[in-house]
Amino acid sequence: MTNRRARIYDMLAFLAVIIIVGLDQWTKALVVANLGPPDTGPQIHLIGNYLWLFYIRNNGAAFSLFANSIVLVALIIIAVAVISYLYARMINNGSLAIKLIFGMIMGGALGNLIDRAQHSGYVVDFISFRIPQIGFYFAIFNLADAAISVGVFLLFMAVLFGGIRRQPATSDPTSTLDAPNNKRGNVLENQQRSTPLT
Repeated sequence: MTNRRARIYDMLAFLAVIIIVGLDQWTKALVVANLGPPDTGPQIHLIGNYLWLFYIRNNGAAFSLFANSIVLVALIIIAVAVISYLYARMINNGSLAIKLIFGMIMGGALGNLIDRAQHSGYVVDFISFRIPQIGFYFAIFNLADAAISVGVFLLFMAVLFGGIRRQPATSDPTSTLDAPNNKRGNVLENQQRSTPLT
């Protein structure tokens, strides 16, 4: 992969980050303005009783995990370190799909970090999915959580099936061209050595 193409892929990944952060912050602003107060505000049913909007404040990580816990800080630090390491490994040869996946994850993480900075530690969650017939109630989440979850799943599949790996080093064309000449030279040298002196 040429450096120019790699830089284009990096720019597209950065664009994915901007789009996800923009959509995340825009939808959260709409929810705060129209579905407040949290926990007791109106509910908007999108698909019957299965998918609906309901505004809550989440002090934990994605899907309300580790609320008010030091574990949350440790997990965020570890996640950022791992993502940075993986991206650095393929910065010059990663595929567009892989870099867009990293853009999704980083965009979601940045969206929630902006939320925590604005709201003294909590994030705005508002998407609720449930299947009441079987008693399934998924944790309320937001677009940033969805981007992180989908990105992590796709990244796991890419790692599982070998999507992240260094491309093999290209052979030197000059050495390929010189190989026949070197071979002929070695044959002549061996013949001279085997010919008895008269």
